[in-house]
Amino acid sequence: MRKLNLICPPAGKQRQRSESKMMEEVEQRGGAQEEEEDAHPADANSNCNHADNDVTSCPAEAPPVFSFEGTPQKNEPVVIQGNNNNPATEKLERVRKWSITRYKCTRQALSEKLGRGSRTVDLDLEPRLELLKDDRQRYGHMTKLAQTLANQLTQFSVTQKTLGDAFADLSVKTPTLHVEFGLNADAQRFLSKSNETLTTAMNVFTSDMNTLVNKTIEDTMINAKQYEAGRIQYDAYRVDLEELNLGPRDPETLPKLEQAQRDFQNQREQYQRVREDLSVKVKLLQENKVKVLHQQLFLLHSAVAAHSLSCQNFLQNNVQQVSERLTNPAVDAPSWLEES
Repeated sequence: MRKLNLICPPAGKQRQRSESKMMEEVEQRGGAQEEEEDAHPADANSNCNHADNDVTSCPAEAPPVFSFEGTPQKNEPVVIQGNNNNPATEKLERVRKWSITRYKCTRQALSEKLGRGSRTVDLDLEPRLELLKDDRQRYGHMTKLAQTLANQLTQFSVTQKTLGDAFADLSVKTPTLHVEFGLNADAQRFLSKSNETLTTAMNVFTSDMNTLVNKTIEDTMINAKQYEAGRIQYDAYRVDLEELNLGPRDPETLPKLEQAQRDFQNQREQYQRVREDLSVKVKLLQENKVKVLHQQLFLLHSAVAAHSLSCQNFLQNNVQQVSERLTNPAVDAPSWLEES
């Protein structure tokens, strides 16, 4: 057999070769890192130092923080400042004040109905309001009656016209009574036209009265209701102020008394303003009512008088013609007894 003699290099030389390869790899890696640092000079790891055989770790830098205007940063407490002009707060405050006012007004109204509360009485305005309520009721009743009469006149006129047409038809078909049927036909037709004219005048009268009663006076009565509501509210705050004045005065009740005094003063100004507006409106309504009624009543009376006078003159002439016709014997045909 052939012997193979393997010649192994000494162990020291192998170590030197392995160390030289490691040094070359480290140098190559270091060069690559330096090229990357030159290409990106703004990197965060530029402050790191690399030795030939030692790798020194760089401290971890904090991540960049981006802040936007109007947007809170993450994990940062947000402080919301209170705003007195918040719509929800203002609405709740209005509801609270409204509830308190409604409670006081309801209590005052109940006490007045039960006869235990005092109320403010205007000796000048309230009698005029009572008279206005009575006038509205009476004018409304008169307007309904006038409208009923106008409707009845319309039906009466239609019936008269139909009756006149029937008389005219009989006048044609009855030669012996041609004149008599013709006179009645003319009378009914004339009365029908005259009633139509009177009906038109009645409708104009009722229309203007409806405007006066249901619009003009009603608008004033709405203001009177607002005045009454303001009066009750004024009396409610007045009673509260009187009760606080009768009670003890100490540091706790003085602020309430001052607030009640301010509220009462505001309610008093509102009550006086509403009262003055209503007083002026009632005076203007009284003047307007007199003018409207004076004109409409005169026109209605003139229409009724003209209708009655025209009907009377026509009927008188018609009756006179019938009398002449009946008293003239030559017109009548001889009886069959006379002929025999």
